[in-house]
Amino acid sequence: MMEARLSLVTLGVADLARSKAFYEAMGFRAAFENEQVVFLPMGGLVLALFGKHDLDADMARENAGHGHIALAHNTRTEAEVDAIIDHAVASGGSLLKAAHKADWGGYSGYFADPDGHAWEVAFNPYWAIDAEGRINMGS
Repeated sequence: MMEARLSLVTLGVADLARSKAFYEAMGFRAAFENEQVVFLPMGGLVLALFGKHDLDADMARENAGHGHIALAHNTRTEAEVDAIIDHAVASGGSLLKAAHKADWGGYSGYFADPDGHAWEVAFNPYWAIDAEGRINMGS
């Protein structure tokens, strides 16, 4: 049986150098890189940037665009949501959905990285975030 945890998120990207530059502009720092992959630690998880064709070959799969997914970053304040989305757009990302009061009681918006991977940035008033950035859902 598999433990219920996530270790790594791998994004297939068109231009590894461009994607690395974008994520470094967003505050990530590479811990390892070569001509195929860049590993960016993020609070106990790792974000991997992998050339999309190399990733498809590694998975032994042809990807016709399947697998809709959004990554998420939760903040401690609404103002952080706006600042992060603005910074992402200024760093080469694109605005998908402007931050707004959400019907679930929080505040959120979406941007996409240069390869179109969606990121939600959200403030959830019902969750606490500790000093290391881990979410406490109160359970």
